Amino acid sequence: MAEKQSAQPPSKGVVAAKEWVTQKAPWLAAPLPLLAVGGFDVNGPLSTIQALGTLAAIVFVHECGHFFAARQQNIYVTKFAIGFGPTLLSFTGPKDGVEYSLRAFPLGGYVAFPDDDPDSEIDPDDPNLLRNRPIKDRAIVISAGVLANVVFANAILFTQMSTVGLGENVYSEGVIVPELLPVSAAARAGVQPMDIILQVDGQSVGKTASSVQFLVDKIKDSPGDELSLHLRRGVKELDVRVTPDKASDGGGRIGVQLAGNVELTRRKPVDTAEAVAMTVFEFKRLAGSVVYGLKEIVTNFSSTAEQVSGPIAIISVGAELARNDLANLYQFAAIVNINLAVVNTLPLPALDGGYLFLLLVEAARGKKLPQEVEQAVMSSGFLLLLTLGVGLIIRDTINLF
Repeated sequence: MAEKQSAQPPSKGVVAAKEWVTQKAPWLAAPLPLLAVGGFDVNGPLSTIQALGTLAAIVFVHECGHFFAARQQNIYVTKFAIGFGPTLLSFTGPKDGVEYSLRAFPLGGYVAFPDDDPDSEIDPDDPNLLRNRPIKDRAIVISAGVLANVVFANAILFTQMSTVGLGENVYSEGVIVPELLPVSAAARAGVQPMDIILQVDGQSVGKTASSVQFLVDKIKDSPGDELSLHLRRGVKELDVRVTPDKASDGGGRIGVQLAGNVELTRRKPVDTAEAVAMTVFEFKRLAGSVVYGLKEIVTNFSSTAEQVSGPIAIISVGAELARNDLANLYQFAAIVNINLAVVNTLPLPALDGGYLFLLLVEAARGKKLPQEVEQAVMSSGFLLLLTLGVGLIIRDTINLF
């Protein structure tokens, strides 16, 4: 579908963000040279490779955050790995002695420190061991992965705004009927696929995101009661009368699928200030969605557990998005970055938030926790996450077939 310039004014959130950016950094108001994006067909294995590469890049950035935060403070690092499983490529840095490796399954990664290596020749009291550093230094190393993902997500969104623009839904009047059952109240009344329902009983269904729900509620509330539908079919408008059947739950139904009369448009910024403002607005929107989804999983786990996805499902979703529109990879990459950042801040064992929680306990106690206790907590957490991860991979793999 060709791009269509949105005629709608920018949202209040974007306007407010742009005003803030312009006031704080007026130099950003210079004209923004927009980059051209070549169009090409994405299908088959290519989209899967792109999604897998995107996920690996996000993990790489996260681990780079830990790695560079440690190296900037002269803290010893022994390994930097992307992925798990057998080593595909590896080399040892001639100056830093760090082993850099790429593993067979690029669905994770890690930065290793010599603190607990029994074969390490480093003095256990060396101040450059991570465990011997003050709480502040260790907190910087632990939280740097999350910070790197936040920065990367904003960089991706800024690139999106500068190239393909911000996706916006523009609603037109009415609700579309993509499909209907051949034996249904709608079919008996003469409703046809791709009709647009403009009014029900003389009341406009409107042109908003809630138009579909409005019509659904109207139908559900009218079992056995005749409704007058004003339709648009091509260039013609007509009226039909339909009597909703009574469903098993007692509500009305007419046997149709309904969809919003919406078109996705992309609006590009006019200058750097607006690009930054749009980036801030979109980051806040995506972060809010991630936090809300996580809250729903925690507070309503029984009905949302099936929505928890492992790396296989994530790659599958990313590949599908890439097949539909390459520009979707921006949103995919940004939201996975934000997910990784938010989840890692949770105070759970083996996550960055778990380590930060132990540092808070240490600060409150005024001394370190016994090493055996810390290792037991983290080992149990790692085992739990590993079990969950393997279970999700198996489930998602089965669901692919």
